[in-house]
Amino acid sequence: MDRKIRRWGVLIFSFLLITLLSVLSEAQGRVHTNAMNLDPQVREAYHYFYLLDYPAAVQRFQRIHQQHPGDPHATTMLLEAVVFQELYRQDLLDTTFYANDGFLTGKHATDEDPKKRDEIFALADEAVREADSRIDKNSKDVDALFARGWARSLRCTYVAMVQRGFGAGFRLAGKAKDDCERVLKIDPDYVDAKLVVGVYQYVVGALPLPFKILIGFAGITGSKTKGMELLRDDAERGVATSVDARTVIALFLRREAKYKEAIDEVLKLKRMYPRDFLFCLEEGNLRKDAGEGMKAVDVYRTIITDSEKPGYFAEARWELAYFGLGDALRGQRHYAEAAQAYEKAAESRTVGTELKVRTLVSAGECHDLLGERQVAIRDYQEAIDAGPNTSRADTARKRLKSPYKAN
Repeated sequence: MDRKIRRWGVLIFSFLLITLLSVLSEAQGRVHTNAMNLDPQVREAYHYFYLLDYPAAVQRFQRIHQQHPGDPHATTMLLEAVVFQELYRQDLLDTTFYANDGFLTGKHATDEDPKKRDEIFALADEAVREADSRIDKNSKDVDALFARGWARSLRCTYVAMVQRGFGAGFRLAGKAKDDCERVLKIDPDYVDAKLVVGVYQYVVGALPLPFKILIGFAGITGSKTKGMELLRDDAERGVATSVDARTVIALFLRREAKYKEAIDEVLKLKRMYPRDFLFCLEEGNLRKDAGEGMKAVDVYRTIITDSEKPGYFAEARWELAYFGLGDALRGQRHYAEAAQAYEKAAESRTVGTELKVRTLVSAGECHDLLGERQVAIRDYQEAIDAGPNTSRADTARKRLKSPYKAN
């Protein structure tokens, strides 16, 4: 009898296991994506992309682009790599820049490269042209619609972050969202399209009430809750955009001061790509904002140490780690060490103009708190010289008139 019971138990367990695997397989099968995303060459290119080895990624996407002439998806993948390579060069992928509304209201310095701008716009135009050609033949071509929406969103990203063209960027974002919403209406299981729609929903939903009322008259609406739902589904099931979705989720959680949840998301990303410099940096940023000052200090110092190991990071932006270290030390009132870290960031040969101005103003404030007025004046003047038409330079001019005092 016991043997029969055990046999039936094994059979029932096996049946349940097979059923579960079948359900999971069907659920996975319901996720649709461009077949090109499953190509080993594409996966390899994205491997380098998420290691921030942009030269290696761009080289591979260029080869894929050449192998698929006239395909808007291949063009858009190359566009993505070129855009993010340029944003990284300008230190514009540090989320501390976007964690508050000062990004929208302040005057910031960027180092736009006209040749790179023209290359980016040419690729974006090419992708839209190629997608239009396919959509004209088949209005339900979800791959072409997604590629066009993705290309428009990438152009929007460049226009907003580098050129500070928020009006033009918002119009591009609306077109990108419309394309991806069409994709999801035609094929609800094309999960990659949820990234653009989710970001748009969240950002519009997060706007101050007067702005929401104003744009509401034009039929533009959004919901933070719906945006997060779309992003979380993409993070779990997306094929081409899941990593991007997790990155955006962490940023939005940070803006909402949900630091523990944001840290959990970033740690997931770090487990996937432990040598992605930005994912490592973001852990420090989040721990600093969460009030874990000395833990953040340890994270930043580990990043700096790892950066000194040949080949550990594909391309480490030391200035970002030193700036974060300065902020963390300053939060613990270690002003002398903080000033030193800020000044190391400003001295980096790769530091962008905006970050250089920010670090020098912060260093000057630390020297003022230490009673080192002449050194503070030197830092403020260097900040003004580096970016005279920025909001931070305006702050430096005020500091020249009277020493900074802690709030």
